[in-house]
Amino acid sequence: MDSTLAKGLAVMEWMARQARACRVTDVALAFGMARSNAHRTLQTLVECGWAVQDADTSAYRPSLRLFELGAMVSEAADIGALLRPHLAALAQASGETIHLAVLDGAEIVYLDKFDSPLPVAAYSRIGGRAPACCVASGKAMLAAARLDPTALRALFGTLQPHTPYSIVDFDALQAELERSRARGYAENREEWRLGVCGLGVPVFDARGTAVAAVGMSVPSIRFARTQARELSDRIMACARDASATLGYRPATAPATPTRRRPA
Repeated sequence: MDSTLAKGLAVMEWMARQARACRVTDVALAFGMARSNAHRTLQTLVECGWAVQDADTSAYRPSLRLFELGAMVSEAADIGALLRPHLAALAQASGETIHLAVLDGAEIVYLDKFDSPLPVAAYSRIGGRAPACCVASGKAMLAAARLDPTALRALFGTLQPHTPYSIVDFDALQAELERSRARGYAENREEWRLGVCGLGVPVFDARGTAVAAVGMSVPSIRFARTQARELSDRIMACARDASATLGYRPATAPATPTRRRPA
């Protein structure tokens, strides 16, 4: 365990539980450390944006960044609860493994899942991670983010091969994301795990932001083109319903006025 990191986190949590701003002496006494160490820890929290220092009293208090992160975590949990009925309906209708994922940097994290009851099923786990460029739910969210080539390269650095089918070229990945955005869903054809394919569609909130993705994992033996088209219709319908639950209303093009011919 990194003792310096642990100490900083402990100080931050302790400060958040206090009903007042805290001085260096308060932290030193609470944690039995020298004033110089307490001062260094507090200054590090300030420089990293986790604490602020009052210019008049020199006392410290937690910044609103803690509140921001807490709200994000709460929102993710609320999204999972709101969308669970849609995932359950899709799981029952398709018979395949269904999950809800969010984008975290260059990876996706699985928030919820429904396992397939079929003898041969794809495996994933709640809390598990996967490279966003290799799985359908990740590609769906990357497509919705509309990252330019520079931002995409900065996000991943390099594209690591996980199977012989993994995309390892940024131009190819950019083209794949454009195809996904155009057709409304993303595909994974054994790019993360051999024998496992998948579909993914982004879920949008009331602001039009992609906040999650509905994913479907399917063994490659059941992922023929005809079945993939049928499953893609089901998962897109699920994502539309899920987005509507979050208040999303897609923009519609205004009707073209009819021109009257001169009499």
